[in-house]
Amino acid sequence: MVKRSPTKLKRRLKAPVWVFLGSFVALAVALGVFVIPTSQADGKKVAQNQAPGEPPAQVGVNQVIQEPLKQTVPVIGRFVARQTGVVAARTNGPVGEVLVEVGDRVKTGDVIAVLVNDLLKWRHELQKAEVEQYAAAVKTQKAMTKLRRQELERIQRLIKSAAFSQARLDDKRQEVAVAYSQAAEAVARLASAKANMNLTKTNLSYTVVTAPYSGVVSKRHIEVGAYVNTGEAVVTLVNDTHLEIEADVPAGRTAGLLAGLQVPAVLDNGTRITARVRAVVPEEKTQTRTLTVRFVPELPKGLSGIASNQSVSLSLPAGRNGIVVTVHKDAILSRKGNTLVYVAQDGKAMIRPVRLGEAVGTRFIVKAGLVPGDLVVVRGNERLVPGQNILFQAPPDSLRDSSAGSGKVKG
Repeated sequence: MVKRSPTKLKRRLKAPVWVFLGSFVALAVALGVFVIPTSQADGKKVAQNQAPGEPPAQVGVNQVIQEPLKQTVPVIGRFVARQTGVVAARTNGPVGEVLVEVGDRVKTGDVIAVLVNDLLKWRHELQKAEVEQYAAAVKTQKAMTKLRRQELERIQRLIKSAAFSQARLDDKRQEVAVAYSQAAEAVARLASAKANMNLTKTNLSYTVVTAPYSGVVSKRHIEVGAYVNTGEAVVTLVNDTHLEIEADVPAGRTAGLLAGLQVPAVLDNGTRITARVRAVVPEEKTQTRTLTVRFVPELPKGLSGIASNQSVSLSLPAGRNGIVVTVHKDAILSRKGNTLVYVAQDGKAMIRPVRLGEAVGTRFIVKAGLVPGDLVVVRGNERLVPGQNILFQAPPDSLRDSSAGSGKVKG
């Protein structure tokens, strides 16, 4: 075995270490994490912040900034028809004819089905005859009343003559009163007969089931020969020309959804549209903690094929827009349940507790603990201790995170 001298062995062991350190320093300078002072004055400045025998830690920093908050949260909604439901039978009877199929488009007033109406038709004819009969009876009673009035007037002219009879006058007055009463009864019977005739006429018209509004038949509930009662479903109709968008929005996100607010939306096929807030239903769903919000879509001309319950993605404002203070997410440390950051202050890393809000892109909203302009450590902060000397290069304005405030918040 060849024995090597200890001096040569140490040189060979140290050579890879120096090569590694040189490569690391070159890479760090290229990335802008830190800058090694090139002048003698810079070297003296760093030396003042160093503890005896301990070099300053090389770190990267990012500035706490103040910016406008214009963030959106994606919410999945669905198209709902403003007019939809069953078309019910308005009278009872057997089904004689069904004129529509599932998928047929109908207009207002189009005939959907026809019930067998023979019974109602003949009943209507019978009641028409009764009306004519009672109308003739009314004329008869009016003539009788006129006759009794003439007889009464004739007796009254004989009051001063010897042929006058008081008893006959009293009887005639009673006969006139009876005639008036009988005439009133005849008029009432005529009115009752007319009402019955009109009821039968209405029920007869109800045997023809028509579409109350335009739409598409989505379901058929009857067949020819079936017997339907009043109120029983005939078909289900969906008006696909008057659609709204309904979305369940978290209660905390509805503060900025004022009536008339326009928000962007995207259909499943990628078509971009605009939707206008119509109303926020003030009833929270206890299981999901959401409120129902209705939007009126502004669809471009020529767009068709939108169906009820079709999904649509809405970009809703996360809250009321304003100016917020944000910090980069890489500066955040969590230790023993506390949220902390290291602030570069006078060449030292000073630890500071913070209270954060929602995420805004790659940053967090700062509610307390930091002010705009603070430099926070974003690289190398895991190995720092409070008060440790640090060496860094302040990022220029052009390298600061500009994506904050325009990102999407996870709903």
